[in-house]
Amino acid sequence: MTNSLVNGIRFEDLLDKGKTQVFLFTCPGNIPFSFGSHPWFVTNKRGVIARWEILFRKNASSSSWGHLHLNFLPPSQGLGIFPYFEKRFAYRSKLIRHVEGEIAERMIEVIENSPQSYPYKFKFLLTGPNSNTYAAWVLKSFPESGFKLPWNAFGKNYN
Repeated sequence: MTNSLVNGIRFEDLLDKGKTQVFLFTCPGNIPFSFGSHPWFVTNKRGVIARWEILFRKNASSSSWGHLHLNFLPPSQGLGIFPYFEKRFAYRSKLIRHVEGEIAERMIEVIENSPQSYPYKFKFLLTGPNSNTYAAWVLKSFPESGFKLPWNAFGKNYN
């Protein structure tokens, strides 16, 4: 795992394998789209860690549903600066916020059901739907979470 920080605290120090947690990360998009942000969720169900996100790549692994991917990259690793070079040249990720407990349990239920319920998993466009559309789709059901996508989360207002 990388050393992502939130308020000076490492992600690994926030991760509590005895709790239920949801983390929201972001990093720049791949070049030439690095002006925009790329968000993803990391879920922790009492020690079972998973990364959920939308990528421009379609069906890239056995745990992909169109553009929706589970564990395509390690939990806190940023995207590759250049497409297809994640292992050599990756952006540093930024941990935006995390929640725990009952709200995290409800968020995880929505995230884990997204292979069946997310309406845009087979469509990807720069302006949306994209990774920001997916994050906004999850977050719209949880305004009490306090999660906010960055200003450059282009596609967050799609639909």
